[in-house]
Formats: sequence, C-alpha cells, structure tokens
Amino acid sequence: MQKGKAVRKIFALVAGSLICCCAVAAAGPGDMSPDDLGNTLDGQAIHASALRGKVVVISFWATWCGYCLRELPTLAGLQSITNQRGLPMQVVAVDYEEPRDVFRRITKVLQPHLPGLLFTWDRNGALRKPFAAGDGIPVMVLLHRDGSVAQVRVGYDERDLDDIVSEINVLLNEPVTAPAGATSVQPQSP
Repeated sequence: MQKGKAVRKIFALVAGSLICCCAVAAAGPGDMSPDDLGNTLDGQAIHASALRGKVVVISFWATWCGYCLRELPTLAGLQSITNQRGLPMQVVAVDYEEPRDVFRRITKVLQPHLPGLLFTWDRNGALRKPFAAGDGIPVMVLLHRDGSVAQVRVGYDERDLDDIVSEINVLLNEPVTAPAGATSVQPQSP
C-alpha cells in the first residue's frame, strides 16, 4: 500500500507541474509585454518598461532569413520618419538564436546603415517564447504605448507591410494610457 501511495503522490506532483506549466498563457493582444527585450552589442539591457510612452515594434530576425534582412531597411526607414516627425516609436530588432559572434559582426555591419534601430540579441529564443510564435521567423510584435501587446504577427512578408504600417499609425494616434495599477508615463523624445 505504501508504494501505491508514493506513486500516486509522484503522479499528482508531476500532473500538478504540467498543469502549472501549461497554465502560463502566451502574451497576446491586451496582455502586458514581457519586459526583457535583450541586450545591445555593448551589453545594455533593453526593457519594454523603459520604452513606455512609445509605440514599440519588436522584430525577431536572423541572418539566415532573407525576408528578415530585406525588412530591416524598411523598419529603419519607418524609424527615421517617426524620429523626424517627433513621433513616439522605437523599433527593436532582436537577432534570434544566433551565436554571439554572428550578432556582433552583423550588428557592426548593419547599424551604420540602419540608424535608429535598437539591435538586441536573443541567443536561445527565450525572448520570443512568451509570444507563442512557434519556431519560424520573422515575428513582429507591436506594443501600445502603455507596454501592452497590440498584435503578434508570424510569418508575414512584403504583401503585409502596408497593413503593418497602417497598424503602427493607428497605435501612434492612440492616447497614452497607463496600464492598470501603474502611474501615467509621458512620451519620451525619440
């Protein structure tokens, strides 16, 4: 009898762990974004909370993704236009699951040509996981100025860019509101 009770207890613990593990919901529209957006080349941690007051465009990309590399100049152009117009937006380009030396080399090449983008690194894919985006890229996450998720796009291409720009314009025109339980954040200068 003791052995049977021990097995049931272990089963209950394992089942409880699985339920708890599976109960963690993905960050979707209306949810607050996870705070960690990776580290820059110089090691600076980028946090969604520090970007509150701005519309944040998070693009998960890699050097082996041809579409991703074609998308980055478009995002840099969008960043440049919003900066020129004094609009509160920031693009965070997250290099996804590549070795540090690849991130370092590609960032040094791209950054001078794509000013305004914040390049960060997601070595093991942990930053993208909360958005339940599967295994593919590109993945784009749009955040409201209060830090909540507006939309998660997975596997898009050039045909979707006009819709994405329209969605960003809608987000830029929304009033700044503080998330529940937070104090109001004023937009930061670009």
